[in-house]
Amino acid sequence: MSVEVKNLDHLGLVAGIIDEIGIVEIVNDLLGEKKTEKVSAGLVVKAMILNGMGLVSSPLYIFKNFFESKAVENLLGEEIKAEYLNDDRLGRVLDKIYRFGLNRIFVAIALATVKKYELTVNSNHLDSSSFHVHGDYPNSGGIGND
Repeated sequence: MSVEVKNLDHLGLVAGIIDEIGIVEIVNDLLGEKKTEKVSAGLVVKAMILNGMGLVSSPLYIFKNFFESKAVENLLGEEIKAEYLNDDRLGRVLDKIYRFGLNRIFVAIALATVKKYELTVNSNHLDSSSFHVHGDYPNSGGIGND
């Protein structure tokens, strides 16, 4: 009798939360799916989240190595194999995400999370440190006119 042991660590919990929120379906709905793809864009995003939560920093060309010691069938689905998560597939999905707009995907996932967990949203936060202005403006009242 042969026994093969594969690790889940904390990733089983993370995968469960991803499934509960419906992130795979949200991404697939937004980016589209093709019947010929072995791994949908949503599953690739799930794999990238799991990889990130695995505290691994490695180049895309060895991304699939992370999953070779994991129970991929439990984390991503019975039909998914680690070799399907190659750098070409990840690159194509990242290109799709860029063209579609990461902010749009983030907002859709954030709204689904608020709805799923019935979170109360009483306030908003705007990180204004990402905004900046250069130059002199006629109505600035002398501010910035050094």
